[in-house]
Amino acid sequence: MKKKDKAVLALADGTVLEGYAFGARGISFGEVVFHTGMTGYQEILTDPSYRGQIVTMTYTQIGNTGINAEDAESRSVWLSGFVVKEYMARPSNFRSEMTLDQYLREHRVIGIEGLDTRFLTRHLRDQGAMTGVLSTEDLDPQNLVAKAQAAPTLIGRDLAKEVTCEKPYEFYEGLWELGQGHPQPEKPPRFRVAALDFGIKTNILRGLSSRGIAAMVLPAKTPAEEILALNPDGLFLSNGPGDPEPVSYAIAAVRKIVKMKPELPIFGICLGHQILGLAFGCKTLKLKFGHHGANHPVMDLATREVAITSQNHGFAVPEDFFKKEGQAFELTHLNLNDQTVEGMRHRELPIFSVQYHPEASPGPHDAVSRFDRFLDLLEER
Repeated sequence: MKKKDKAVLALADGTVLEGYAFGARGISFGEVVFHTGMTGYQEILTDPSYRGQIVTMTYTQIGNTGINAEDAESRSVWLSGFVVKEYMARPSNFRSEMTLDQYLREHRVIGIEGLDTRFLTRHLRDQGAMTGVLSTEDLDPQNLVAKAQAAPTLIGRDLAKEVTCEKPYEFYEGLWELGQGHPQPEKPPRFRVAALDFGIKTNILRGLSSRGIAAMVLPAKTPAEEILALNPDGLFLSNGPGDPEPVSYAIAAVRKIVKMKPELPIFGICLGHQILGLAFGCKTLKLKFGHHGANHPVMDLATREVAITSQNHGFAVPEDFFKKEGQAFELTHLNLNDQTVEGMRHRELPIFSVQYHPEASPGPHDAVSRFDRFLDLLEER
């Protein structure tokens, strides 16, 4: 039996956990968070919203379905490290093309297994997400804690610029079908929208495509004038990583677009939701340990219906934003776990956003109707 290499995870508060390495070797830094989904680890690995984070999976066995090209949500693996209770080295899935270990090595991401993820999750829940260091080289606890304490946090860092596309491209591709992959939609697109890429997931784009909406995907720093020069039918603001406030160029672009063309339908998801709030004068807040999982209950305040949603964010629009006199936005959705804001819409303009991920991947599809809402606004225009 091959001897396993040791690995250490150290947190900025002095907590140190030992385990065994899989994936790449080295040392990495990031905000340590936990994800409460049971499946979908490949979608998590390839979600650009996890840039700058070390992700702990709460489900015990990870790696048993392997890796395949069709389930990737972007062009790369973005997180800083991957923490699991037990790594399954022999996947059992007819779609598997390689092991999780091979995949992490290919993308130079460190994995650690064999530590107590239940303890780690409870600790992060009680103390809050915090900076950590994951190492297979320096194994000295004191050194690693000092490095974690000296590492930068997510606050004040513009991570969107690190994950956005380098140049514009058009996307129009169908949802996955067994035996067919992601086929082209049978009908040509009815609408074309500009999609600002702050770390967009591919299944979001497919959610648009499946409703006859082609996306002109644009780098995050695209100015308002260039966006409007494309004459889009609407504007989509994507998900993305980290603190939204440093993404000042996008906030300014959204503010300018609303001023220049107020009738343009706008739909934001996750970071896009936060950027929309910032463009209209709110201040975002940092959540204690964030929302990372596929089982978050969200209530639609108009219908009182509850959807189980997929989520991945550490910042939020505060509820106080909607209590200001003469506020143009109204609160539409609330998280039933902690009563944080999950959705809003403009009272007069065709603008709305949600904090959760209606495209899932991974997670339930309870909230896909948000794409239908965007389609309705495009049709009304």
